[in-house]
Amino acid sequence: MEYECIIVGGGIAGLQAAIQLGRYMHQVLVIDSGDGRSSICHSYHNILGYPDGVSGLHLREIGKSHAEGLGIQFVNDKVESATQGEGGFQLETSTGKTFTTKRILLATGVMDRIPPFSELGPCLGISVYVCPDCDGYEVKDKRTIIMGSGRTGVGMAKTLSYWTKELIYINHEQEPIKDSDRKWLDDHGVQYIEYSIKTVLANDSQFQGVLLENGDKIEAEHGFIAFGGNEVRSQLAKQLGVELLENKHMLVDPRSKMTNVPRVWAAGDVVAHSEQVTIAMGEGSQAGIWIHKDILSENAGKR
Repeated sequence: MEYECIIVGGGIAGLQAAIQLGRYMHQVLVIDSGDGRSSICHSYHNILGYPDGVSGLHLREIGKSHAEGLGIQFVNDKVESATQGEGGFQLETSTGKTFTTKRILLATGVMDRIPPFSELGPCLGISVYVCPDCDGYEVKDKRTIIMGSGRTGVGMAKTLSYWTKELIYINHEQEPIKDSDRKWLDDHGVQYIEYSIKTVLANDSQFQGVLLENGDKIEAEHGFIAFGGNEVRSQLAKQLGVELLENKHMLVDPRSKMTNVPRVWAAGDVVAHSEQVTIAMGEGSQAGIWIHKDILSENAGKR
């Protein structure tokens, strides 16, 4: 079966686009590997209608149900390769399946580099955060540990100093920082620790601090992760010849969300913009509108 559009990625942007296209009654498939950012965040606090927060998993569940009710099909798989031919695009997955389509929406997202401490998982979005624009407010005037690496952690400290003066930066990977950055930390009362973390301390979803390799215990009820090197999932875009920035994010037309490759759109965190759920929703909807216009244009040409 050839689909009118295949959406790669079933996170927030992909689901919103699927809902929009489903309401247009188009034949659309969403291929999702289930391992995106929204699948690990237990609470978003800056979304209209959810003042007490809402989990990414909940948004994904209700979004998928909504889209399925509109006739959208879903496959749990990972797209490994994308090629373009005369008739459109061919996608091959990790399970050996092949799908063809005339249009692709890439909503493949970004995944943060999170240190492999199992205790962090339940805390993400509740007491440990990755995005200061999303969750800086949550640590207002509160003692907060930044678990990070080198200059990325310094940058997070500078950003969070708007919210709280009780900051501790643990340079877990002991990457060197500039003398000027060290001076800034000292001048602004940020405690700087250059030891690796041995264990993260937590009671289920409540972060409690860390135990360092030197035996010191550092306590706090809130934490931020700042390691840099996040995975921008634009590999398929590169295969298709989509224009990428140096940081691997995609460039799209601001109005239609189409990339430089005709009939390849992109939406969500993988695009070059502020990485926010609300922006991903808007971009997914906007891409869906313009994909619909393209389908109408093609159908009109056949008459």
